[in-house]
This record gives sequence, structure tokens and C-alpha cells, in this order.
Amino acid sequence: MDDSDSTDTLVRTRVGAYTYLAPCGTLTETHLLDALDRAVASCIEARETRLILDMSQVPAIYGEGLERLLGYRNRLRPLGGWLRLNAPTPLIRDILIITGLDRQLEMFDAQSGTGLGSASGSGSEELSDVIPASSPGRRFGDILIDRKLITEAQMEEAVRLQHQLGLRMGRILVEKGWVNEIQMLSALAGQLGVPFVNLRPGLYDPAAAALVPITTARRLEVLPLFRIGNDLTLATTEPQSIPVADEIEQITGCRTRWVMAVQEVIQKILFDAYAEETYLPNLIDSGESDLEIIQNRIPDDYTRIDELAGGSPVVNLVNSLIQRAIHDGASDIHLEMSRNKARVRFRIDSLLYEVMNPRLDLYPALVSRLKVMANLDIAERRLPQDGRIQVATAGRTVDLRFSSLPGIYGEKIVLRILDKAHSILDINKLGMSTANLASYKHLLSRPHGLILVTGPTGSGKTTTLYAAIDHLKSIEKNIVTIEDPVEYQIDIINQNQVNDAIGLTFAKLLRHVLRQDPDIVMVGEIRDRQTAEIAVQSALTGHLVLSTLHTNDAPSAVARLADMGIEPYLLSSALAGVIAQRLVRKVCPECRARFQAPPEVITRYGWEEKGRVMLHRGRGCKACYDSGYKGRVAIHEILVNDRTLQRMIVSGASYDELDLHMKSKGSWLFADGMDRVLDGMTTIEEISCIALQD
Repeated sequence: MDDSDSTDTLVRTRVGAYTYLAPCGTLTETHLLDALDRAVASCIEARETRLILDMSQVPAIYGEGLERLLGYRNRLRPLGGWLRLNAPTPLIRDILIITGLDRQLEMFDAQSGTGLGSASGSGSEELSDVIPASSPGRRFGDILIDRKLITEAQMEEAVRLQHQLGLRMGRILVEKGWVNEIQMLSALAGQLGVPFVNLRPGLYDPAAAALVPITTARRLEVLPLFRIGNDLTLATTEPQSIPVADEIEQITGCRTRWVMAVQEVIQKILFDAYAEETYLPNLIDSGESDLEIIQNRIPDDYTRIDELAGGSPVVNLVNSLIQRAIHDGASDIHLEMSRNKARVRFRIDSLLYEVMNPRLDLYPALVSRLKVMANLDIAERRLPQDGRIQVATAGRTVDLRFSSLPGIYGEKIVLRILDKAHSILDINKLGMSTANLASYKHLLSRPHGLILVTGPTGSGKTTTLYAAIDHLKSIEKNIVTIEDPVEYQIDIINQNQVNDAIGLTFAKLLRHVLRQDPDIVMVGEIRDRQTAEIAVQSALTGHLVLSTLHTNDAPSAVARLADMGIEPYLLSSALAGVIAQRLVRKVCPECRARFQAPPEVITRYGWEEKGRVMLHRGRGCKACYDSGYKGRVAIHEILVNDRTLQRMIVSGASYDELDLHMKSKGSWLFADGMDRVLDGMTTIEEISCIALQD
């Protein structure tokens, strides 16, 4: 006998000994879940205990819905009944697999007459974006070989490299190009006995994501997916990380259940999962802020959008961003917007880290607030603008250089942070080796000559010059600087700023400065032939001239000046020396770990005579944004202009000859960097990645 009953959200049909319940809609809505509750209760009251829940019209389900399905099963079992799920969609089936409910809730397809079981049998990899846990305890390489992803020979080579380099086998296989990251992680997941997930919308519950703060989720690189009872399922690339599991369990009070996923996909889905957040709750301090804007004048011409910039949440957000950037030692704050995403990034130790994603409609208000602080025109959004913000926080004054650039999706804002408290004006604290520091001080002790500091943008050239000026300053000397802009103010130093808008260029300022009876002149940068000629003439006429030049190394500076048209015989007499430098990241002191250098590394760098070589690297922690590095140190090479070098310059020596001469003196960027590696300050990867070795 067939009997049926239906509502707008649920169809109930009695077919023989079975009762079919067919929900119509997503099991994420409370009213549909309540309707299902009433239907199940009615079935139990009517002694209908063999229930088939048709899932073919259910596009999505969240943790609350999954808990209710388990509750139905538990209520039916003591009555001799059961609950089966008919024709779940691929998304629903994947959710059941990653949460482990595929082993508790039976699935089948009535139309095909096949039982889906736990979906963990063979062939499941072809059916969904989830590869169930399989082959736990088997060797990683054997799994890849069985899947015909690598050969036995490739496996043996990977094992050999693993012993020599101390790297993970998965990393070796990916870098060799033998497998891709998805293949590697899915095999690793199989070995560890956890599912591998190709994350996509619908495979996470926003309520579960809300259990872990977004900053913590990004730092630990985890994505909360579903909470069922006291079990929280999360996606990660490191399911064996006990510290991560402990931190998550401490925050949520839940037991952790892990699935593997690609790191880049986790980071991408994190944005979607937390998209409803206007700003980071733990970033904004609702209490009183110690950030004070100095000399701020608020314009009167607010538009409707710009009025939002005066609202307390936006003001608090901007203030908190600046405070956090200063606290974390960031050099720049980037605010930018793309087609469907706004982001804020901090540049820390030369790398950008994404710290938050403000809501799209909030982004113009953030820009307007920063323009207000910089005393700029908030109505002008079509032209670039530059300004300055000065704030007082934590008992010190910090300068922020504001720069806006119109883009197709909105203005990009960059704030350069100039924190005097973190500036290095002591020449002894530049991090130079003992030999390089002695050479630098010897150059500065000369009564006249041209001293150049070279390196790419952001390599610390200006800091090295400021330290030299601080070292040389004296009431008995007239020291004049020409800068663009003046970054740090130093007592008893005459500092001047270039202003191209009115024609006050480096060359023009330098020409007039020489009429001021200077003893020492610092030129921020030699950009053109005219400035170079005046600097060389100044050095020849009894002045000590300090400046910077954009070249990759010290020997290149000689060739660059020659290309600018400086006569070799003048350059050979005027040049005192060249200091080339780079900034490399230091190993984080909070998470540094010591390990023995592999034999291949010892051979490659000629460390055989040193015996057992111990190196250091960072494991990654909260203090270093999980990078393993915190802070930077400069490495240097110094080319001193002695008589041999003078003859080489006059004769037009090639770059290779100049480079060989410098290395014969024992000064070389790469060598200085490797000394820092042996001292435990940095890593081989940091020195190698700047391509200093021939």
C-alpha cells in the first residue's frame, strides 16, 4: 500500500515497509531542518522506522544538518529501524567522506540499484573531489609507484637525494617535476590515513570557520570545515603537526579531525569563508587607542562615501592597522582592490604578508580616512597623490609616507613607515664583519674622496650612509646632505631636500652646497651625468663625498660611472672606495632549530676542513608569520681604491678583471653571506636566492 504526504519543503511517501522523505532545498536552513524533524518524529510515532532520505534535491548541508541526521539514526536504531541516504549529490557525498560520516550513514542509489557504502572503495577517486583515506602505514614511495606516478628508478634517486639534502621526499619529487603537488599530497594523505580534499565552495560550514579567528587560521594555514558534536574537521597540509592541533583544540575545545588540501587553495578559500567579516575582530581594539595623529586638519568637503571614513569602526580599523604594522616591524602597508576582493598586506623583511580582507564597500572609506590623515583631497580619485602622516604611538613619533595610485578597480594605497626607533644610526650596529667594518671606518677617515654605497632598491644603502654621517658628525665639521626625501633628521647636520617641481635637482643643490664651505657632503643618489661630474670634482677639490648608486655589486659601480661619461683618469683619483650590500633575512630566534649540514652541502661550499658543520633554520612560528625568519642583516663587499685599482681604472679594465681584483683582497658578497650562514644568523637558501654566486 502506498501513501504519500507533502508540503512545500518536504515530500513524505510510504512504499510498502519503507518511508521515503524527500527534502526540497538546502539543509542549511532552519525551517527545512525543523520540517524534517517533525516528519521523522511523525514517522516514529506511526511506527515507521525504516526511513530512506532522498538527498537528490539537497544541494548543500552544514554541520547542524549533519548532526540531525546522526540523531535520526540514533533514535531509529533502538526501535529496530534504520536511516539510509538515497542518491546524495557529489558534494553531499564528499562532505560525508571528509567528516567521517560515510562510515555511520549508509548511502545508496535506488535508481541504479547500487550501494554507495562508505564511498571509500575503489574508483572513488574518479567520482568526486575527495580521495578517501586509504593505505595507512604504507610507504609514501610505494603508493606513488602503485599509482604509476613515478618509476622505481625515480624513487631510488629521490631516496638518495633525501639522505644527502635532508629534504622531504615529497618536496624533492615536486621540484624534480616527477609529480605535481596534488598528486604528492594525495599520496601523502593515503599514507597518513586521512582524506585528500580538492576544496571548493560548499565544502565548508561558515559556522565552523567562525570557531577559529581568521588570523589564527591564516597563520596556521588551516581551514575549519565542519563541526559535528565535539569533532571539528579542518583542512591542512600538515595533519601530523601536534602544536597546530593543540592550539586549535585549546581555542575551540573540540577534537580535531584532519583532511589534506593544497596550501594555495586553503588560502584562497579562507577569504571566501571569512568574507562576511567587515574587519578582523582581534585587530581592532574597541578600547582607547594610544595612536595620535599629529597636525591633522580634516577637510570640510565630505561626500557620502567619505562620511563613512569618519565613523568609529573605520577610524579604529585604520588606527589599529597602523599600530599593528609598527608593532610587527613592517616597512610598508599596502591597501589594494581587485575585481572581487580587497586586501591589506604588510611588507615585513622584504616579503608581503596578507593580514586582512576588508569588505569591498568599506574599502573607499579606508582610502578616504587615510587621505584625511594625510591632508589630501579626498574627492580626487583620478590622479596619484603623495602626502605625509605623522603619528605618535607607544611613546614615539612615526612618519608615514602616503602614496596613492589610481587603478581600474580603485586606488592602491602604499604607506611607507619611517620608524626612527628602529633606525640604525650607529656604524657599529650595521652588522658588518670585523674586517669590513675596519675597512669602512678607514675609508671614512680619509679627508677627501668619493665613497659610494651600491645595491638594489631596498638594500639598506641610505641606512649605511646615515650611519656614516652620524659617525662623522662633529661641531668642528660642516656636514651637508642632499636628499630626496629627508628621511631622518640628525642634529648639527645641514639637511636639504630635492624639489624637482621647482627645478631644485640634485645637481643644482650640489652646486650651491659647494659654496657653503662644506667638509663632508652626502648626496642621496647619483642619478645622472651632471650629478656624477660635480660629485667627482668635489672629491678632487678636497671634499669627502658620500653617495649611493644602483648597481648589483662594487665592480659594477666603476663601469657605471664610466658609462655616465666620467673620465677614467678623474675617477681613478677621486674614488676612495665602493661598498656593495644586500639585506638577507635572519633566522627567527623564537623557533630556530640546529641541524647538521649534509655531506653534499659541505662539499659544494668547501667546508671539508671545518669537520662537523652545524647550521640553523627556523621552523616557523607566530612571531615570524610562520616564515622561519625575523629581522634582516646586511652582507657587504668593499672595493678599496688602492694603487693597483687606480692603474686598472685608467687602463679601462673589464668588469671581470675588477671583480677578480676585489676577490683577491678577500671581500666578496657571497663569501660574507656564507660566513653569516656558518654563524647561524641566516640560511643557505637566503644567500643563494639573491644569485650572488657565479
